[in-house]
Amino acid sequence: MINPIVKTIELADGRTITLETGKLAKQADGSVMLRMGNTMLLATVCAAKDAVPGTDFMPLQVEYKEKFAAFGRFPGGFTKREGRASDYEILTCRLVDRALRPLFPDNYHAEVYVNIILFSADGVDMPDALAGLAASAALAVSDIPFNGPISEVRVARIDGQFVINPTFEQLEKADMDLMVAATYENIMMVEGEMQEVSEAELLEAMKVAHEAIKIHCKAQMELTEAVGKTVKREYCHEVNDEELRKAVREACYDKAYAVAASGNNNKHERFDAFEAIREEFKAQFSEEELEEKGPLIDRYYHDVEKEAMRRSILDEGKRLDGRKTTEIRPIWCEVGPLPGPHGSAIFTRGETQSLTSVTLGTKMDEKIIDDVLEHGKERFLLHYNFPPFSTGEAKAQRGVGRREIGHGHLAWRALKGQIPADYPYVVRVVSDILESNGSSSMATVCAGTLALMDAGVKIKKPVSGIAMGLIKNPGEEKYAVLSDILGDEDHLGDMDFKVTGTKDGITATQMDIKVDGLSYEILERALNQAKEGRMHILNKITETIAEPRAELKEHAPRIETMTIPKEFIGAVIGPGGKIIQGMQEETGAVITIEEIDGMGRIEVSGTNKKCIDDAMRMIKAIVAVPEVGEVYKGKVRSIMPYGAFVEFLPGKDGLLHISEIDWKRLETVEEAGIKEGDEIDVKLIDIDPKTGKFKLSRKVLLPRPEKK
Repeated sequence: MINPIVKTIELADGRTITLETGKLAKQADGSVMLRMGNTMLLATVCAAKDAVPGTDFMPLQVEYKEKFAAFGRFPGGFTKREGRASDYEILTCRLVDRALRPLFPDNYHAEVYVNIILFSADGVDMPDALAGLAASAALAVSDIPFNGPISEVRVARIDGQFVINPTFEQLEKADMDLMVAATYENIMMVEGEMQEVSEAELLEAMKVAHEAIKIHCKAQMELTEAVGKTVKREYCHEVNDEELRKAVREACYDKAYAVAASGNNNKHERFDAFEAIREEFKAQFSEEELEEKGPLIDRYYHDVEKEAMRRSILDEGKRLDGRKTTEIRPIWCEVGPLPGPHGSAIFTRGETQSLTSVTLGTKMDEKIIDDVLEHGKERFLLHYNFPPFSTGEAKAQRGVGRREIGHGHLAWRALKGQIPADYPYVVRVVSDILESNGSSSMATVCAGTLALMDAGVKIKKPVSGIAMGLIKNPGEEKYAVLSDILGDEDHLGDMDFKVTGTKDGITATQMDIKVDGLSYEILERALNQAKEGRMHILNKITETIAEPRAELKEHAPRIETMTIPKEFIGAVIGPGGKIIQGMQEETGAVITIEEIDGMGRIEVSGTNKKCIDDAMRMIKAIVAVPEVGEVYKGKVRSIMPYGAFVEFLPGKDGLLHISEIDWKRLETVEEAGIKEGDEIDVKLIDIDPKTGKFKLSRKVLLPRPEKK
C-alpha cells in the first residue's frame, strides 16, 4: 500500500493546491504531482552524481510539456502524437529556468534535468502559473543542493483589483498580466505585459505576488521536513588552488581595473585588452603546467575581471565604455532603408543594431494557434533573429533557439497593445540583429515601432524600450543602477531589467535578479531611472518619424472591410462557394468572410483599388435588400412566352412580364429585341407579400408615347 505525502495550500479565494509525493515517478531524485482543480502537473528532477570534467557552469535543462490527452484532444498532423515544443511550452520553460538557475550553489556543476508535464486540464486554471511551484517542490523533496524553495504566480489586475493565478476567463478582462517568481525572502524573476501602467502600479503588483509566493514557499519547507530531505547530497565539483587564485589576483587585478576604468567604448578592443592580461599571466607556465592549471587560471581571472568591473563602477562611477550610470549610448535611426518590404527601419544604439521589416497581409496570412489549451488565430506576429555574426562569432547559424523565441515574445508583448483591435491587416514584424552588445530585444522594440510607422500602420502610440542593470555587493550599502547596459554589464552584474512603454506608461517588462536582498526601494529607483531612459530613446524615435505615414507603400496590399447581417453569409458564399469564387475570379480580389459576434465580417483585399471596388460592389449587390421603386441593371436569364426572368440583384430574379417590356402591345418578347444574356435596366414595381416574388417593369423607364 502506497502512502504518499500530501501538502495542501489554501488560497485566499477558496481554491486549493495540493502537492503529492511518494506515489509517482519514484525513481527520479524528486517528483511531485501538483493539483489545482482539475489541472494536474507532474514535476520530476534528476541530477547526475558527478559533474562532467571541465564544467564550470550550471548545466540545467528545464522541459515543460503539455499532453493533448490532458484536455481530451488529439494532436494534429499525420503522426497524431506530440512533437517539438510549441512556443508557449518553450516560454514556460524559460520562466521556470530563469527562476531556478540562480539558486543552485555556484560550485555545483552536475547536470540537472527538470521535467514538468501537464497530464490533466479543464481549461479553467492556467498551468503555466503553476509550473514553477511544481518544479521547486520536486527539488524540495530531493537531495539535490538548491537554495530554494521558490514559487511562481501570475498576478493580474481586473477591474482595479489584483488577482493571483486568475482563470483563463478572468485574464481576458485584465489590464495587467505579470508572472512573478520569488523565494520566501526575495523577488527573483518578473515578466509580463500591461496596458500603459505606472511604475508604482507595477511595483505594487510585484508586492502582492510576493505575499502569495511566501505561502507556497512555506508549504514546500514543510514538505521537505515531512519527506526528510533537509540534508542535501555532498558533492565536490571544483578542485581549487588557493595559492594560484591569490597569484592571479595579485598579478592581474590592477591591470584589469585599469582596462575596466579606461572608458574604451569598443567591445572587441576591451575584450582583447582583458585577454592580453590573462595570456601574460599564463606565459610563465609551461604547456604541461597549463594543462592542469589553465582551467583554474581562466576561472580565477574571470572572477578578477568581474570584481574589477564592479569596483570601477561602485568606487569611481566609471563604466566599461566610459559612460555615466544614467547615460544612454548614442542612437541613430533610419526609416525605409529597404524598398521591398511594406515598412522597414534601422535602430542603432551604441554597438547594438536591429534591421526590422514589416509585412502587411490578409486574413489568409493569420497564424493558426493549436496548442493544448489555446486555439485561435494571431494577427500580429513578431519574429526575432540573432545570427552569430552580430557578435563577431565565426560559426554557422542553426534553427531558432529558445533565446530567439523568448526575446521575440517580449518585444511582441511590448508592441501588440498598440495595434488597433479593428486594424484590417495581418502584421508581421521581423527583427534581424546585425550587431549586439546590450539588449537587442529592446532594440527590436524600438526598430519595430519605427518600421510599423514607416509601413503606415496606425499604431496608437510609439513604444521604446531600455535594459537596466544593477551592481551591488553583498553586505554593502552602496549600489549602482545602470541605464542601457552592455553585454558584459549584464553578464557580470546582478540584475537585467528590461522595460518598454509609451509616453503614458509601461507596456511590458522582464526582470532577472541574481542576488539576494534586493529591496523594493532599489527596484523603485531602477524603474524610475528606466523611465527617464525610455523617454530619451522615445524622443530619438519620434525625431526620426513622428507618426505613422498617412498612406501605405504603393506595393502594399489594400484591404477594405464590411459587416453584413448573419443571414446573408450563405448568399455571399453561394452553393459550394460558387458565388464567392466567381467574384474572386472576375475581379482578381481576395475575399474572406467569417462570423464574428453574430455578424458576417467580410474582408476584400487586392493589389489595386479597381479590383477591390468591383468586388465590394458585387457584395453590396448580393446583400442589398430589394426596394420597390429602385432601378437596377439586370441580366436576362430566360425567355418565356409570357415574359422574361431578369436577375436584377445577385441571386434575385424577378419577372418582367411581356406587358411591362414596352408601352406598345407585344405578341412575343423577341419583338422587343430582348434575348438571354442581355443587360437591361428594370424597375422593381412590386413584391408579392405572400410569395416574396418580384415584379419588374422596363416600360416605365421608357418615354411614354403621346396619345394621338
